[in-house]
Amino acid sequence: MNKSWWKILAAVLLLYTFTAGFLIHVPDIGNLRQTIRNLFFHVPMWFAQMILLGISLVYSMMYLYSSNLKHDIYASVFAQTGILLGFLGLFTGMIWANYTWGAPWSNDPKQMCVAIALLIYLAYLVLRSSMTDIDKRAKVSAVYNIFAYFIYVPLIMILPRMVESLHPGGKGVQGNPGLNGADLDATMRLVFWPAVIGWTLLGVWISTLSIRIQLLRDKSLIHA
Repeated sequence: MNKSWWKILAAVLLLYTFTAGFLIHVPDIGNLRQTIRNLFFHVPMWFAQMILLGISLVYSMMYLYSSNLKHDIYASVFAQTGILLGFLGLFTGMIWANYTWGAPWSNDPKQMCVAIALLIYLAYLVLRSSMTDIDKRAKVSAVYNIFAYFIYVPLIMILPRMVESLHPGGKGVQGNPGLNGADLDATMRLVFWPAVIGWTLLGVWISTLSIRIQLLRDKSLIHA
């Protein structure tokens, strides 16, 4: 129980998110209407993805310092889970866009940058699968992962804000009003931040399960 408290917390927070997220009163902002409830799913998934990819980055750096293959496995798995949450975030964003912008995909700069960022990380997985030499794979993918992260952050956090975009936070927002911290009332905050923690803990939980499987599969190759 002492080691599982955070897993229980993840389940409780996500149950709370799904329940309260569909039941609480939400403010009527522009053309968002009831779609604003997607805020409890779409945005926290991206928060969680950034955290998981950040953890992957740290483990890649640790591998380059220590040459410990366990760190390579940790980096790979956290990247995979981050990519999964990224695609879920993109999918929920497309659902939201369909109701507020009139189409699930409109080649908006934010959408394009997110798609490019995800392709960069998918290339990381392809790169790993193309190498049979374990040490070479670990070293090359660790270097790639570091560069990928520092390309990823400007792509989704900086560049879309510098050009005209339908997405909140973009320059010259037109499609719907910018949904920022000031737009969240106290009730929404009580769901939003637990949702961020819940999705992040779920991502860590998925990653730890995958890591255990890989360590069991490769235990003859891991010495640490």
